[in-house]
Amino acid sequence: MRRLGELTWREADELKARRPIVLVPIGSTEAHGPHLPLATDAILSDELAARAAAALDAAGYTTVIAPTLSYAITHYAAEFTGTISIAPETATALVADVCGALVAQGFVRVCLVNSHLEPAHVASLKEACARVQAQHGVAVVFADQLEKRWARTLTDEFKRGACHAGSYETSLVLASRPELVRDEVRRGLLVKPIDLARAMREGKRTFGEAGAPEAYFGDPAAATVEEGNDIYARLVTMVIEEVRAAWPAP
Repeated sequence: MRRLGELTWREADELKARRPIVLVPIGSTEAHGPHLPLATDAILSDELAARAAAALDAAGYTTVIAPTLSYAITHYAAEFTGTISIAPETATALVADVCGALVAQGFVRVCLVNSHLEPAHVASLKEACARVQAQHGVAVVFADQLEKRWARTLTDEFKRGACHAGSYETSLVLASRPELVRDEVRRGLLVKPIDLARAMREGKRTFGEAGAPEAYFGDPAAATVEEGNDIYARLVTMVIEEVRAAWPAP
């Protein structure tokens, strides 16, 4: 597994000639309940990128993982300490500039790997892809788990819209960075069966307004390593299929 930030410029230049798939992990710095770290989304995207890179390498592709982008639009969690939100125009420009710079240097096969699902953030990623297309004439692939064809392959909690720091995300952290889960706290959390997606559509502007005073939804206590590995496998399939659709030949 190659990470762009760990290469020298000469090694990066040699790698460029192999037309690698550049996976760009994208997360956030925001509250994820009293049991998960602020970096949860970034951790999930980095782990997914690593697992997807291994699968793509095995399929004959050359891959490299770009440094993780850990700042995003996080307005819904802004009331919780440690959450860092950036403006929509900044979020779009950040991703578009990073991808545009990769393309300008000859890394023309770029795929976004995102785990922060706030609607405004997802919209900023789509806008960033469109901007790169307009400016450079190169398509950036966005593996979007909110798309119906991928969302329907995920867990029931995810489909119910109650997955922020619930069993879904907690299982993913347990399967990748278990030492960062405050397990005693997690086991004592009550179920919050609130459809966050619906609350957003109804005009709720923060997690608190949506009924989550501790910044979590769903059922963190039900999380397991096994569930996390199963979700990662489904998400890896999503990334691989998006990559193959854009670039059928390794």
